[in-house]
Amino acid sequence: MNDRARAETIIVDATVLTSTEPALPDYPRLRADHPEAGGIANLLEHHAVGIAGGEIVWVLPSAEVGDAEKDGAEVIDGTGHVAIPGLINCHTHSAMTMFRNSAEDVVTATWFNDHIWPMEVNMTPRDVRLGAQLAVAEMLLAGVTTFGDHYFDMDQIAVVVEESGARGFLAQTYFSSQGEAGIEAGADFAERWNGAAGGRITTAMGPHAPYTVSDADLEKTAAHASRLGIRTHIHTSESPGQTTSSLGRRGVTPVQVLHDTGILETGVLIAHGAGIIEDDLRWLVRFSDRVAIACCDKVYLKHAQSGTTPVRMLHDAGITVGVGTDGPGSHNTLDILESMRFLSLTEKDRHNDATWLTSQHALDLATRQSAAAIGQAGRLGALLPGYRADIALIDTRGPHMQPMHDLAAALVLSVKSSDVSTVLVDGKVVVRDHRLTTLDVAPAIAELNRRVPELRDTSHGRRIQDYAP
Repeated sequence: MNDRARAETIIVDATVLTSTEPALPDYPRLRADHPEAGGIANLLEHHAVGIAGGEIVWVLPSAEVGDAEKDGAEVIDGTGHVAIPGLINCHTHSAMTMFRNSAEDVVTATWFNDHIWPMEVNMTPRDVRLGAQLAVAEMLLAGVTTFGDHYFDMDQIAVVVEESGARGFLAQTYFSSQGEAGIEAGADFAERWNGAAGGRITTAMGPHAPYTVSDADLEKTAAHASRLGIRTHIHTSESPGQTTSSLGRRGVTPVQVLHDTGILETGVLIAHGAGIIEDDLRWLVRFSDRVAIACCDKVYLKHAQSGTTPVRMLHDAGITVGVGTDGPGSHNTLDILESMRFLSLTEKDRHNDATWLTSQHALDLATRQSAAAIGQAGRLGALLPGYRADIALIDTRGPHMQPMHDLAAALVLSVKSSDVSTVLVDGKVVVRDHRLTTLDVAPAIAELNRRVPELRDTSHGRRIQDYAP
């Protein structure tokens, strides 16, 4: 046997998506058939991945892995599968599974003011835990190993992350209407949980948005983020209408508010950014090493908001863009494969350019860039030695994936979340043969269904907040 690291777990005979590289900055000036026009997905056939201590220790041709190395290791057969980096849901509100399909076919203001925010008054910490259990189960089964969460009672969600074996980038939501207590609770959560669950939990400050959190409170948020060495996760420029409203009311865009209050400087994940305009680039580019946008296209289409995240403009400016779902109360699913497909198709339609945002580029957004968006560049988002062993195995043998002409295209345009068969986080199997190994969600589903009448009761006439951006 050679002297390479001894693996505890070995995935054999898979096609391995080791890494992605971005589309070149001058993409719009390249021919569509240029080899690097849409990014590069490095796919290696008949390869093996060795894992030890929760980390990838080698990636080799399967033929080079002998029986002696397999002896004593857990061997996972990857025949007919592609191994991809565990998917990352950059922005969601996981516990809103409790409100899935509860407020449909309405405009955004109605969705908030007449449905969701009145129902959220009824929530208990127990509801949040049950909703998070359901969400984490759904995500793991769909190959989503990490999620960027922004919600209330975040301690409950953190416990679910810890127990399930998933990975979370977690932020406690707060409004200025809560007073100083809201900010302090957010900072307290971030400090207590950062690095917990063996490093699977990282945290951020979680102010809701510039229209619900005052500039003074955003400055306090930036101070906490700086003190703790963490980022901020905040809804900003969610739609073109919000930017227009901010300019009319204050004379500045929401992105400039983040700049002026110090949020950009300390690092930020901007949820949505569909209202970002070209003038905002002067602020974003200045801090491009610590600023990212989470794109959730399905929600923008569903609410007919006449604007989506300007991915092409951000790409050309060198700004990181990650893929998210938003909460299941608006997006309905927590399926990043679905979100990646929506992103690819929406961008082609938006620019009337079938050559823009290729499948390889979409894979880069969903892996490498999504990892960078949550502050995990060089640790997640690739299957390379030294990276954490967060891996999803996708079965490519279904009739909807065959015959196989272009694997990258199949992973974006043909794949279903049900094709995910096995999932590992930190080298531990959390889904095996389409079944969860760490969670039993049947009791949570039953209890949440019993809670539906009380959760939907809005006769109290209260809201947790008013939506008037």
